[in-house]
Amino acid sequence: MIAIENLVVQFGGVRPIDNLTATISAPVSGLIGPNGAGKTTLLNVLSGFVSPAAGKVAVDGRDLLALHPLGRVKSGLRRSFQTEQVVEDLTVAGNLFAIADHVVAPSERAAAVDAALAFTNLRGAAHMLGRALNLFQRRLVELSKCLIGQPRLVLLDEPAAGLTNEESATLREMILRIPGELGAQVLLIDHDVELIRSMCTETLVLDYGRMLALGPTEEVLASPDVRRAYLGEF
Repeated sequence: MIAIENLVVQFGGVRPIDNLTATISAPVSGLIGPNGAGKTTLLNVLSGFVSPAAGKVAVDGRDLLALHPLGRVKSGLRRSFQTEQVVEDLTVAGNLFAIADHVVAPSERAAAVDAALAFTNLRGAAHMLGRALNLFQRRLVELSKCLIGQPRLVLLDEPAAGLTNEESATLREMILRIPGELGAQVLLIDHDVELIRSMCTETLVLDYGRMLALGPTEEVLASPDVRRAYLGEF
């Protein structure tokens, strides 16, 4: 569970997160909003890349803001990015070992990497260099990196961007397995409303850094305020 209390992020005279209070508890939750709403900024706060001016954030009751970024990773936080962070000169397995080196005991690293490759069906590509991968494979490497060790909270920033409908469906099924098989909560940003609808039982909507709506996804997406702000309907 993610508990956010009176969170403020200030960049000069701009507040991309403005006194946000929300509790996100579903196994797979969505985070949506128009461009500039503060979605990625919120993920950056959770990841430790941005320090808030005020507020509190706890994950499963633990003070997240007290931990430095690597400490958050060691505590089970994982993160993907809008632009996949695949190292071109490393193999697929090498990209995963780069994460395992920080969060898994040496004697368990090979097994942890193999388990992540098996989860995402990338065992056959384990020895391919990053530069040789297609977009779907790169997205799967990003997801695999999030599964190394014992993830507790997985933050996914537009993981299906640029994928075909078939590839998106495959990725969706993998993500939906994470809570049940790995015991981790997933928080997902995506602009694809149908993807959010099909995956997330709970959705938080941000607008100019403030909470516009939070609740069951179908109810949130049906809200007139959300449809005006996010879908451009009047």
